[in-house]
Amino acid sequence: MIRINEHVHPADLEAAIQRFWELSGQKILRLAETHDPGCGSPVFTVDGAYTARGWTEWTRGFQFGSALLQFDATGDERFLTLGREGTLRHMQAHVTHFGVHDHGFNNVSTYGNLLRLMGDGRTPDSPAEGELCRLALCCSAAVQAYRWSQTADGGGYIYSFNGPHSLFADTIRSLRVLAIGHRLGHRLLVENDRPVSLLARLVQHARTTAGWNVYYGLGRDAYDIRGRVAHESIFNTNDGQYRCPSSQQGYSPFTTWTRGLAWIVLGYAEQLEFLDTLADAELDVLGGREDIQDMMLDAARATADYYIRFAAADGIPYWDTGAPGLHRLDGWEEHPADPFNDYEPVDSSAACIACQGLMRLGAYLEKQGETEGHLYMQAGLTALQTLLAEPYLSTDPHHQGLILHSVYHRPNGWDHIPPGRCIPCGESSMWGDYHAREATLYAGRLARRQPYLTFWGNTP
Repeated sequence: MIRINEHVHPADLEAAIQRFWELSGQKILRLAETHDPGCGSPVFTVDGAYTARGWTEWTRGFQFGSALLQFDATGDERFLTLGREGTLRHMQAHVTHFGVHDHGFNNVSTYGNLLRLMGDGRTPDSPAEGELCRLALCCSAAVQAYRWSQTADGGGYIYSFNGPHSLFADTIRSLRVLAIGHRLGHRLLVENDRPVSLLARLVQHARTTAGWNVYYGLGRDAYDIRGRVAHESIFNTNDGQYRCPSSQQGYSPFTTWTRGLAWIVLGYAEQLEFLDTLADAELDVLGGREDIQDMMLDAARATADYYIRFAAADGIPYWDTGAPGLHRLDGWEEHPADPFNDYEPVDSSAACIACQGLMRLGAYLEKQGETEGHLYMQAGLTALQTLLAEPYLSTDPHHQGLILHSVYHRPNGWDHIPPGRCIPCGESSMWGDYHAREATLYAGRLARRQPYLTFWGNTP
């Protein structure tokens, strides 16, 4: 359980945040100098060097998006150039990639950040570039929304790259691109020119995920613990009926893969913020503001509480809450996570994602006058404070990663195990580094009382 620091405030992290961005800039420049885009997207490090891993191309946007976040934080024009040129040269295929559920990762991190920076006045207004970004985001939103499977209750979900039967917890964060597409006035046209609302698909996907990937302790099955998350839900594509939980990257369907848990915490927290920008009339036809908000808030609270309960004392989780070797780590829930143990790896990337979700949920609830918001904010800051220091912050100039001790796919054995070690440790991931930057940018704005950071900014 996280030993929540009740006294840390965003302003207390200013020195650590400044050091973070100094190291971050070095890592971005080193990767840009050495990585050949023709060799595939950088995914995770092996012996400190970023390598590609063919599965799906879901991490390219994090590479160029990281440069844009670095510019946002520091104003250093070198990183704006890297992010802009990388986006314009290498991201076009991702806009119309019909084979993945990752549009909110690749395209919001790149085209979305570019458009946000223009809208927020951080970069000069460029009508041509702005129109290009809007077009890319509208196309991306429509492609993402088109990956649709209908459920027996009349709802549906954006299906994963596994196929139409598969709903991933991860995809809740790809709803960001549907939200931006809706803000830009776009809609999906299907057969016979039938229009499909991007907002409707966003809400329906969020409902299905909340209903099947998230547990609420209501006795749904023998492992129904409030806040537990199934990485994958399986549906019968013939009639849309739910069949069973599953997992691709977790230990089992009946345990919680902590990065999937983190996606849920952050995804719903952001969508709750987005709901507040919509008119009641837009939501009335989808069940009404109160109903939608309650659905998202129940999922966000339950998973945030579960994360707090099952992360280690310093806010860093092990890769799966049911990992079979955890019992060998006596009292692991009561101590800081040990990335150098001999039995089960931690996953710092899950903490990079979840800490922002906890902070955002806390800020949202505090805005609503809910006192529990303070608990979530402090839990998120506690985890971020851990990430901003060693042994997680990478200070070695020869290591291309920024946040150490990330795990990609433990069941498949894809993660590097250093010589003399029994489990993966000491390596970084592109998504972990990106989300650490996003969380640190968010906390930095809170510290300086700057405009609140949202994924949509001042678009359109």
